[in-house]
Amino acid sequence: MNAQIRHVGLGAVVLMVVLAAQLTWLQVIDAEHLADDPRNTRTFLRDFTGPRGEILSADGKVVARSVPVDDEYERQRLYPLGELFAQTVGYQSIWVGSTGVEKAYNDVLSGRDLKSLKLKDLGELLLGKERSANVVLSLRSDAQQLAKDALGGQKGSVVVLEPATGAIVAMYSTPSFDPQPLASHKHREVQAYFNLLAAAPDNPALPRTYRERYPPGSTFKIVTTEAALDTGIATPEREFPSERSFTPPQASQSISNFGGRSCGGNLEEVFVNSCNTAFARLGFELGEQFPLRMQGFGVYAAPPIDLDPGAVASTGPLPGTFATNKPSFALAGIGQGEVATTPLQMAMVAGAVATGGTVMRPHVGAEVTDDEGRTLRTIPARAWKTAMPAATAATIRDYMVQVVERGTGTAAQIDGVAVAGKTGTAQTCEGCKPHAWFVAFAPAEAPRYAVAVIVENGGVSGDTATGGRVAAPIATRMLRLLLGV
Repeated sequence: MNAQIRHVGLGAVVLMVVLAAQLTWLQVIDAEHLADDPRNTRTFLRDFTGPRGEILSADGKVVARSVPVDDEYERQRLYPLGELFAQTVGYQSIWVGSTGVEKAYNDVLSGRDLKSLKLKDLGELLLGKERSANVVLSLRSDAQQLAKDALGGQKGSVVVLEPATGAIVAMYSTPSFDPQPLASHKHREVQAYFNLLAAAPDNPALPRTYRERYPPGSTFKIVTTEAALDTGIATPEREFPSERSFTPPQASQSISNFGGRSCGGNLEEVFVNSCNTAFARLGFELGEQFPLRMQGFGVYAAPPIDLDPGAVASTGPLPGTFATNKPSFALAGIGQGEVATTPLQMAMVAGAVATGGTVMRPHVGAEVTDDEGRTLRTIPARAWKTAMPAATAATIRDYMVQVVERGTGTAAQIDGVAVAGKTGTAQTCEGCKPHAWFVAFAPAEAPRYAVAVIVENGGVSGDTATGGRVAAPIATRMLRLLLGV
């Protein structure tokens, strides 16, 4: 009998040890994994009831913060700057989910991603202390405000980035929306506002800067020029005939120059004067080599931006289709046809020239700080693509400077600063008003900022709009602000 009692007792001790070990594993060792499991209801509630960090602009303005409220969720998310950052920062909503920075950096803002601080010591575990972290953006509130003011209610987008780092300084599109109603805890109010946004004809909740594609028009001649130079299809000395139109093989319609004028000359002249005939020829002559060169700029791939949902990929003629689709390749040479890009992509194209050929990964986050303002980590600058050799970039930079000095982009001139730019006036459909584009970087000799501007359907200028008249002045205002001139 005593032996049986001893065996039962030993078994009980072993069972208690096993249970204790399992509890220790669950509460301490595996606690973080369980807490982060999206199926955990407590995890969902914690994102709304627990501390949540602030989102701040590069110049220290609070873009998003949480305040205590007297309801079951305990905290309310506030967006003090309203629509100014809405399409980038997004929103956090109990009822319709989260978007933008709020979603992409959720683990940081909610405090789940604080391993670098090693905060989960025994004392904090016993006290149940919760921490959160802040996200400091690379976006400047003054640049955002200027983008809004410069567009002036016209549908369009402005994107500004630092070519050397990929940090985005401004990214604004209009129309925009106020994210505050979506952060409400009242389901009916949120759903009604969400439905209102979804039904709006101009789709104000759509971040046009990185999730809408447009024909880039002549701004894409930057890509065509790189492709022609680096494949040997053209040299700077090549002379293009002065002609009013060019009809590629298999085409039923010709491609004409702006205003039906004759246009020709060497590569610099046709770039500065934006001759469609010359660049349609180059697109056709490049053939299957053209999509390969586009890939170097990131066309066909989604730019890896730190937002959720992320950027959409820009498009072009598909590789392997030249034999049966020659007109499309000619149209691609002038940024029309199957070519469709986001404003972000075109800012990155300008940035690639500015860096000497490297396309940097774009990002809106600058650093993560704790609730006492200490920097936990900075968002590193990382290369994404190599678009061209430095020598090619230098040639295109010189051409872009001439566009502003004596070509179609003279409205972008800034006293004492060399600006490199390219205009674009993109046709959208038969009888439709054209989009007005301008891309640039400055100072040309030591670039600090690259910018892309599009005004949809020419804005208030309508049929008479050109990139040089409508979009270039907006880019100029932005560069003046950022350069302090």
